[in-house]
Amino acid sequence: MKKQIRLNAFDMNCVGHIQHGMWAHPRDRSTHYTELDYWTDMAKTLERGLFDGLFIADIIGVYDVFAGSADAAIRGGVQIPVNDPVLLVPAMAQATKHLGFGVTANLTYESPYSFARRFSTLDHLTRGRIGWNIVTGYLDSGARGMGRDQLIAHDDRYDIADEFMEVCYKLWEGSWEDGAVLADKARRIYADPAKVHAIHHHGQHYKLDAIHMSEPSPQRTPVLYQAGASDRGRHFAATHAECVFLNNASKDTTRDLMQDIRRQAAIAGRDPAAIQGFVHFAVVVAPTDAEARDKADGYREYASSEGALAHMSATMGIDLAAYGPDEPIGYVKTEGANSQVEAITTRSAQVWTVNRLKQRMILGSRNPPIVGSPQTVADEMMAWIDETGIDGFNLSRTVAPECVEDFVDLVIPELQSRGVYKTGYAEGTLREKLFGPGTGSAPGAKLPPTHPAAVHRR
Repeated sequence: MKKQIRLNAFDMNCVGHIQHGMWAHPRDRSTHYTELDYWTDMAKTLERGLFDGLFIADIIGVYDVFAGSADAAIRGGVQIPVNDPVLLVPAMAQATKHLGFGVTANLTYESPYSFARRFSTLDHLTRGRIGWNIVTGYLDSGARGMGRDQLIAHDDRYDIADEFMEVCYKLWEGSWEDGAVLADKARRIYADPAKVHAIHHHGQHYKLDAIHMSEPSPQRTPVLYQAGASDRGRHFAATHAECVFLNNASKDTTRDLMQDIRRQAAIAGRDPAAIQGFVHFAVVVAPTDAEARDKADGYREYASSEGALAHMSATMGIDLAAYGPDEPIGYVKTEGANSQVEAITTRSAQVWTVNRLKQRMILGSRNPPIVGSPQTVADEMMAWIDETGIDGFNLSRTVAPECVEDFVDLVIPELQSRGVYKTGYAEGTLREKLFGPGTGSAPGAKLPPTHPAAVHRR
């Protein structure tokens, strides 16, 4: 049987996400992002295309590194303004039956106690279709907004994250036993106190003595997503993540990163097959290659290289406006997203300059889209699957909603005809849909016994 491609839509509760400038296109509706129908309509289209999930990015802070201010980001709508992603999920879940939701939440600025309740609530309301994209933040502006002088050092953020995860695992997996909830109306006993336990944690960063406020949800722990590709980020992913997201810098780099994460997971005692890899892509598709190129050329008229540079500068913590157009960009250790700095320096065989980046930013993003007919797009997607060992793709919007509608109407049938994409949803939770219904080595609704969360179960 051929390997089945996994698909997430990749979006954000804002006007401009990855392909900067596309919001100004006459057919784009991204400026309606504050309206609930915009999101429920998208969710219905994704479910019609049998997408595994909608991955919703988020950021705490603004992009204010480029030229020393936030002006370029504000002017171009570069992930500012941006609204809370969590509040979208219940409405989209109500409008769908199978679509999963991966919500980004920055644990650096959260309390594990209240955070665990929020995601248990989402897991209940979605009937087990929620995932959490674990991030630690990379913006000084966000740290200042949260009352801190500056961003916590990169590796220290991951040390804090490890302990945060431990506390959440204790709450989700260890506070309420299976069978604690009786809902016995005759005896007037809702839950058995003997099977509900306080969690006691006294660590370096967190202190907790409390019972988890939510009863066990369908998955208990949400599906865990993570996007760190730095050395420390890969170690964190190998320890905790079920799904990892990688940028499509090159097939060789992607293959090496995926292999390293799975290798580290095996050393930690986890099943490497329990980690699925997703690569970020944008797609411009039309019935023929020529029509797709024409469509991409029309999109390109609205692309903002300034917006893309503002986004990239803040992500890396390096002001690209300070470089001459053809001046080589060298590695600089920052407290931002180290993997993004490494991608154009130490992990790249090419010398990158601002002009070279602009040439690549054809749709206002650091990476060019796949452009072509359904056959061309499918060929490229299958090549990435075969040559890198990844499992699927995060498809970010270009001109919305037509980018999603075109992909569903044109590419999905082509993938199905090749036997590499499902023709119907499996039943069960998001974890069961991704990994299997709990038979053999498949984990079922809950995390498998080899995951570090499992040690906290009673």
